[in-house]
Amino acid sequence: MRVAIAGAGAVGRSIAQELLENGHEVLLIDKSPRAIKVEAVPRAEWLLADACEIAALDDAGLERCHVAVAASGDDKVNLVVSLLAKTEYGVPRVVARINHPKNEWLFNESWGVDVAVSTPRLLSALVEEAVSVGDLVRLMTFRQGEANLVELTLPEDAPLSGQRVGSVTWPHDTALVAILREGRVLVPSTDDTLEAGDELLFVASQDVEDELGDLLSSR
Repeated sequence: MRVAIAGAGAVGRSIAQELLENGHEVLLIDKSPRAIKVEAVPRAEWLLADACEIAALDDAGLERCHVAVAASGDDKVNLVVSLLAKTEYGVPRVVARINHPKNEWLFNESWGVDVAVSTPRLLSALVEEAVSVGDLVRLMTFRQGEANLVELTLPEDAPLSGQRVGSVTWPHDTALVAILREGRVLVPSTDDTLEAGDELLFVASQDVEDELGDLLSSR
């Protein structure tokens, strides 16, 4: 998979390093000469250019990329890069970084964003996830399709504890994608049994989150 990352700061370089270690091709783009630190991610391609300009994205060969990541520290830049990547180059997957929570409402399909990642929201969600048992916590929003990644730790007195995954009637537009149990990641099958203390990860429509939370909690 070929990935273009606009913004070669600490965040962009960290993303690039992870993707390279997973066997992907990565191009880092930044207009600041100080951000071009080839020695930091030597296996990546580097381009000194303004990712908000069509000519720069032509040079980057953005039409050949499977994913574009707008990872700069400027929300305006990330929105423009996302819009150009989706509308001008037809990049299948566009991921954008949100720096300021007040701008979160802008990061949607109208601006070409498939997945918006808000660091403040993600950090607060992880704090909630660490201390919440029996409460549904939203970890990430997938703008395309209005689906969310949500988590719930099954409490001791949960009504579903001891039941098989396949016997549960889940709300519509809901998929149980993983069970975290005793440090292991389980891909759930219909025969797996839910246990108290399980950390359950779902992709679910926003419309059914309350229904899902009621089903899983002991309230």
